[in-house]
Amino acid sequence: MNEYRDRQASDARLQERGALQLSGDAFHALADTMPQMVWSTLPDGDHDYYNARWYEFTGAPAGSTDGEAWADMFHPDDQPEAWKRWNHSLTSGEPYEVEYRLRHHTGQYRWVLGRALPILGPDQKIQRWIGTCTDIEDAKQAASQNEILSQELSHRIKNIFAIISGLISMTARGDENFREPAETLKGRIAALGRAHEYVRPHNDKAQAEIGKVTIRHLLSEIFASYPAFSENRLLISGGDIEVSDRAATPVALVFHELATNSMKYGALAADKGHVDLMIARDGDMILFNWSESGGPAIPAPPSHSGFGSKLVEMSVTQQLGGSIERHWLSDGLQINMSVQASRMAGS
Repeated sequence: MNEYRDRQASDARLQERGALQLSGDAFHALADTMPQMVWSTLPDGDHDYYNARWYEFTGAPAGSTDGEAWADMFHPDDQPEAWKRWNHSLTSGEPYEVEYRLRHHTGQYRWVLGRALPILGPDQKIQRWIGTCTDIEDAKQAASQNEILSQELSHRIKNIFAIISGLISMTARGDENFREPAETLKGRIAALGRAHEYVRPHNDKAQAEIGKVTIRHLLSEIFASYPAFSENRLLISGGDIEVSDRAATPVALVFHELATNSMKYGALAADKGHVDLMIARDGDMILFNWSESGGPAIPAPPSHSGFGSKLVEMSVTQQLGGSIERHWLSDGLQINMSVQASRMAGS
């Protein structure tokens, strides 16, 4: 009896495996015209069809990669992740997508993008999986070259910041009247340099350590050189958002100016002075509330705006597409800024 049931199961499996070949002439013709490698599996993931592109790419004899034999065609280092994702898709019915290196007929491995979707029957059960493999080796190579060039450019930009700071210092040593503005200028350049290094690290190790660049992390990097930050007198709270390398420059300039001015003339100039920076999102806008307290009393707003204030205004309105309001309250400066979220994200 058991032998009979086994024979029935085997016959059913053979019929299922041959279903695509018996009824799929139009599918075969269509699949063979596609530039991608096309494959099909039974509901349990057993491969039973590959188009002509697969055999052209791999050089494998027809039928030699049926069943699970196809797994021997891709790089051993990539097999665990590919199997993990494939088994997850088979179990959950979710679409399959993974990048791995597939052995070319030349013997070399080339990067491909593997994708598969389930075909559902009237009963919503998976009848089979249809998948593709797309050769992305050239795109991978181009992306790798671009990243190398980007890192080299980032490294050179960092060196340029250092050279400019050195030139300013040399000039200030020969002109005493230039020393104070030189320190201000060097501070701005240093802020730009820190922002640039944070959003565009010049090596893979630094990039991996930083991870995603967010506004709170960026501001922490900018404020790290201010004693008030380590003393918890300059606090950041509220939400967060990813920041593009394009937005990092104006952000660095704005908050460097605000923190520097507060240390010179505002709340952070006093031992017990305090600054709270609250970040929130309101629809398409990112809101910043800069609130100073515990510093020198403010009898009246300043009679004129300095270059730093104009730099902040220009950065917020022109580069970040926002607005800024200053309120000179007796117990401390209050600043409300709003900038476009799309500008911050670089989209």
